[in-house]
Amino acid sequence: MGILMLGEARQHKLRGRWLLRSLERPSELFANLGPNWFATIMGTGVIGTAGATLPVQFPALHFVATLFWAAASLLLILLAASTLVHWVRHRDTARGHHRHPVMAHFYGAPPMALLTVGAGTLLLGKDVLGERLALGIDAVLWVLGTLLGLASAFAVPYLQFTRHKASAADAFGGWLMPVVPPMVSASTGALLLPHLPAGEARTGMLMACYAMFGLSLLASLLIIPLVWQRLAVHKNLAAATVPTLWIVLGPLGQSITAANLLGANAHFAVSGTLLHALEAFGVLYGVPVLGFALLWASLAAAITLRTARTGMPFTLAWWSFTFPLGTCVTGLSGLAAHTGLGMFKAMAAVGYVLLLGAWVLVAARTFRGSVLEGTLFQGVPAAPAAPNS
Repeated sequence: MGILMLGEARQHKLRGRWLLRSLERPSELFANLGPNWFATIMGTGVIGTAGATLPVQFPALHFVATLFWAAASLLLILLAASTLVHWVRHRDTARGHHRHPVMAHFYGAPPMALLTVGAGTLLLGKDVLGERLALGIDAVLWVLGTLLGLASAFAVPYLQFTRHKASAADAFGGWLMPVVPPMVSASTGALLLPHLPAGEARTGMLMACYAMFGLSLLASLLIIPLVWQRLAVHKNLAAATVPTLWIVLGPLGQSITAANLLGANAHFAVSGTLLHALEAFGVLYGVPVLGFALLWASLAAAITLRTARTGMPFTLAWWSFTFPLGTCVTGLSGLAAHTGLGMFKAMAAVGYVLLLGAWVLVAARTFRGSVLEGTLFQGVPAAPAAPNS
């Protein structure tokens, strides 16, 4: 009877709390903080960068884009500090994330968050901070994001190849997360080309960006067919995993963005035939890939709507509706800039509106599940034991 009364008292106490209602103590929000939380920064920051490069510009759009960059910057500071607390207080849990066959792949999110905020700082933050400070912040975030991204592109597949227990029936869009950061580095690195010393520094940066473009593209082309095969053959995608289908748009849209940004800034590093080839590559590569991206977006939308009718639980995977779509918007903006076609301008504008709508939906659900209820701070299921882990 005494135990029952204590349990009822605890439930009454939790129901009476306005914030973090499902947590016994507010400090528990640090207990299970995983790298997947950095997807919130990616999804928020991309609205800023996509707005800054949209073909149609007006003062209100610039103001909105700047607000989203500021919000993403604040989130980055808060999550970086919270992650540090998580590692200090809950080291065993933090060290166990790399052993989890699902969570490990989201180690690709932190570097992309750094790169997204860095690009936004250069594009939008310069009006607030001044160009020199904005450039310095972007350079630091680009170096950190690139190093972490290259590390994730190697370490997570290595763990998957040697320790994680997975089969073809387990393939999902999250497998792309650790290999996409170098593509984001290629895109954002193009923005730094004009600010580097002329000569070998610029040429070396350009070649490094194209190398990272190839690294990420070829790795993605190996993974995407596995996701297609799972859908076609196994048909066992859980409702909670359906949003990750949209991650496939990430490497597609980001590669279109990278090809066009690198082509647009190649004149700072090279000239002649090579320059013309790189400029043309943005369109010659981007338009065919856009065709497949539209097909995949249609399939992902149809499966998402079909699943939503029977119930699709909210998780942080819903942020997959934002950043990948944002990369398609920036890719369309790049194609519009290179071709001048109104069709691409209109598609970019429509995509941006859809991106804003997706962000509002996901951000509201995240606020409810984190700040109000606290359920998003609860742990993920334990991973199966792996040898030598």
